[in-house]
Amino acid sequence: MSGFDDRESAFENKFKHDQDLQFKCEVRRNKLLGEWVASEVLGLSGDDVTAYGKSVVAADFEKPGIDDMIGKVMGDIEAKGADFSEHRLRNKVEEFMDEAKQQIMDE
Repeated sequence: MSGFDDRESAFENKFKHDQDLQFKCEVRRNKLLGEWVASEVLGLSGDDVTAYGKSVVAADFEKPGIDDMIGKVMGDIEAKGADFSEHRLRNKVEEFMDEAKQQIMDE
């Protein structure tokens, strides 16, 4: 194998690793967000918090991007009649992404 092939393979492996890490961070972010919304905004507790976190993770697989997940969570918040803006939710998404990255890196 030539030096070029080695470099190409190394770049491909790094790209795959980075994509895997990004995916893990996004899933963790969504779980953290869902559990936070469940307990702090929707007033759920116990197993309902865990189940809601999983439903938020699943909602993000419907379409590319986070708009499907945001739509699900905002719909649930509005159905509950809670006073919580989409802007504030998007800020929480960013906060939980930072936390998720830190948790993944610490593992």
